[in-house]
Amino acid sequence: MDQAKKNKRLLLHLTLFVVTLITTTLAGAEWRYMYRVIGMGEEGGELSVFWRGISWSEFATGFAFSLPFLSFLTVHEFGHYFTARAHKIRVSLPYFIPFWFAGFMPAIGTMGAVIRIRQYIQSRKVHFDIGIAGPLAGFVIALGVLAWGFTHLPPQDYILQVHPEYRELGAQWQEEANKISLETEGSFYLGKNLLYVLFEKYLASDPERIPSAFEIIHYPWLFAGFLGLFFTALNLLPIGQLDGGHILYGLLGYNWHRRIATALFVALVFWSGLGIPTPDPDEGAGGLLLRLGVYGLFLYYLFGRLDMPASHRLTLVLGVMCAQLMVGYLVPGARGYLGWMLYAFLIGRFIGVYHPVTPEDHPLSTGRKALGWLALLIFVLCFSPEPFVFVE
Repeated sequence: MDQAKKNKRLLLHLTLFVVTLITTTLAGAEWRYMYRVIGMGEEGGELSVFWRGISWSEFATGFAFSLPFLSFLTVHEFGHYFTARAHKIRVSLPYFIPFWFAGFMPAIGTMGAVIRIRQYIQSRKVHFDIGIAGPLAGFVIALGVLAWGFTHLPPQDYILQVHPEYRELGAQWQEEANKISLETEGSFYLGKNLLYVLFEKYLASDPERIPSAFEIIHYPWLFAGFLGLFFTALNLLPIGQLDGGHILYGLLGYNWHRRIATALFVALVFWSGLGIPTPDPDEGAGGLLLRLGVYGLFLYYLFGRLDMPASHRLTLVLGVMCAQLMVGYLVPGARGYLGWMLYAFLIGRFIGVYHPVTPEDHPLSTGRKALGWLALLIFVLCFSPEPFVFVE
């Protein structure tokens, strides 16, 4: 590649990073004080959209979120990058993906970052090394961000700057605010993972300053750390060619990866769709049959890339639906987390459940195996069954 093309590509990477820094900073300002650059309201009985603008001081508050969060993403991606380069694999610099709703609704300012591997990887060990380097490097940053957040919690009345209306709830405003949020349709809270709970219990500078699950979004370091753990878990899911899939393939080889990844994929679909087939007392028979039919067709399509005959795929679909119906009958009101269904769809139809076979298929060294099992333990600690929850 000539120098002009290299400079052009480098400029693209730099531009994407700068734009992502801007969008995540805007998102951070929005989350911290529920500020909206573009507002919506009713005027003369009609819905109107108006430009509110943002001052530099308001924008700058978002750096408390964007800098730690982008540090996590950057270190994660460069963990992959430098490891690939160490193995003499041709690889691109990270492409950051800015993503912002222009203030119409909350966003985190980015859809993450990716690197491009520009050659076929022929070694099981190299797949493992590149796959594990990013999550481990990013995890260290996420731990540091979360630790700083819990050891530097602001005073309790900090949240009153965001919600001045809480002052009207009296001396027990924290408890009352939580009750109101739990009873308000559309309220939003974060579902904590095991590691977050451990930090909350043992590392917080003052237990009375710990925010409720509804208010974490207003604490930029805690929110950035939570997202770091969430994205670490997403990447470490041991399926397909996700980072966790590379790790599982390195640890156990193709055959065991194929079995375990398939089982985990089906389990993810089962959990995310739990409650969908459950009959609704207010629903007629026709509506129920239509819903079951559409859901069954969706599952059949979702499982379409699994390596099995059509009859086995149909049996799998019916088995998943029957198991979900049984749980719904035994545990009335049981509901899964539908958000994971989107991730299952991306895996099932685009990323793939299986891992490609490599010509060099030698077992890993003891040290690499230890790191691999540590990474899978980190996945368990970072995984949340319901990471983002809306009150219904």
